[in-house]
Amino acid sequence: MDDFVKGPHAMKLCNANLDMLSADVVRPQYDRSKLTPGIVHIGLGNFHRAHQAWYLHSLMQQGEAHDWAIIGAGVRVYDAAMREKLLAQDCLTTLIKLDPLGSSAEVSGSMIDYLPIEEGNASLIEAMSNPAIRIVSMTVTEGGYYIDPDSGDFDQSHEDIRHDAANPDRPRTAFGAMVAALKARRANGVGPFTALSCDNLQGNGAILRQCVVELARLSDPDLADWINREATFPNSMVDCIVPATSAELIARTHALGIEDAAPVSHESFRQWVIEDAFVAGRPAWEKVGATITDDVHTYEAMKLRMLNGGHQLLANAGELLSVATIADCMADDDISGFFRKVEEKEIAPFVQAVPEITPTGYLELIDGRFSNPQIRDSTRRVAFDGSSRHPGFLFPSLRDGLAAGRTVDGLALAEALWARMCAGEREDGTAIEPNDPNWTELQAAALSARSDPSAWLQLSCYGTLGQNVVFADSFSAWLNSLWTDGCRNTLRRFLEQ
Repeated sequence: MDDFVKGPHAMKLCNANLDMLSADVVRPQYDRSKLTPGIVHIGLGNFHRAHQAWYLHSLMQQGEAHDWAIIGAGVRVYDAAMREKLLAQDCLTTLIKLDPLGSSAEVSGSMIDYLPIEEGNASLIEAMSNPAIRIVSMTVTEGGYYIDPDSGDFDQSHEDIRHDAANPDRPRTAFGAMVAALKARRANGVGPFTALSCDNLQGNGAILRQCVVELARLSDPDLADWINREATFPNSMVDCIVPATSAELIARTHALGIEDAAPVSHESFRQWVIEDAFVAGRPAWEKVGATITDDVHTYEAMKLRMLNGGHQLLANAGELLSVATIADCMADDDISGFFRKVEEKEIAPFVQAVPEITPTGYLELIDGRFSNPQIRDSTRRVAFDGSSRHPGFLFPSLRDGLAAGRTVDGLALAEALWARMCAGEREDGTAIEPNDPNWTELQAAALSARSDPSAWLQLSCYGTLGQNVVFADSFSAWLNSLWTDGCRNTLRRFLEQ
């Protein structure tokens, strides 16, 4: 980031110091003291701050949407640390764009508060009950929706869901808090808010509707009917590569003269595709680059299968071979060759074009994005929560390939790489630390699968897919090869086919 002018010392990021930042740093041109809330966002991590919050900030820079400011919220104990950091700097975030053609820095100011993290979620329920809040958005990860991966049904048996059904006024989950707030709004004669999922799920709006409505039905069927009839749950697709915050990034931000406890780096590419179904209005996000369309599904399928699925192809192999980042994986001929062959032969054939780009063009786009050496996106971060990401991102292509009678050897190898990775040891002998909410179960299955590959395919996430003979035979052969001949030799064997 030598293209930045480095200040002699860093000053604390806060409203009072904004005017003293370096001229190289873009900062809010609007009066933040006059912003009023319109959105509650649940799950306020790096991605949200680099993506949805940035779109709103950009609109505010144009003099619009000043009554749509964001109130952050979390429902897990670990969210408290981020809340403390952001409140200490007036909820401002330094965004560092990392681009080989030139980096830049911008301070985003569209978020104005962060609710307390507390048992029973009273503050969250109160905030969402406020008529000024017209959108409740969320990024809680793909695995946070209590959906059975094989059947697609809402998991009513989960401990958290049983708790919220029995204690609707003191819910444990974000969905339970939304139900409680919608109940209060109906009782007070206030219309519902729009619930907007920004997670990487096909049909995320429909899935969010299912979670909220079915949870409400467990305690109040009439309320469930009202929510289903009156509230809106638009589908959306989000895209931007946002690495985890590192000590290096904090130091780079400090070199710009900014003391930010939680800066965010991101690539230059952003995409947000949204279904226009907002019961109480919305900001004019299309003015700052968002796509408003009735055909979110096609955009979703292209991105989830090719980009998110491609990430899993790279990260599992990279972990086994001790390759630190996605960009480093792309520089490795064996790993990147595996990625491209599977994308071209087994994923892209089942992806439809969108108005802006074909699947072939999209593959070239993500190839360049993944190869960006400025983005130090760790293989560990990308490989996290494979028990949600493989079913969500790779299984749809696998099912389509099997149904069409096409080869699925590359996707079977991807599953074998995941199983081998979950054994918990890289090929250089270093340990892979637990990296999945279900790590204990995954590791036990992975170790059993070393001698009996079918043990892995008995995991619940595979469902009937694990019983498909074509897939199971290919998976078993590749897993045996990984254990016998190693990852690199196995990748090369696949590439030679």
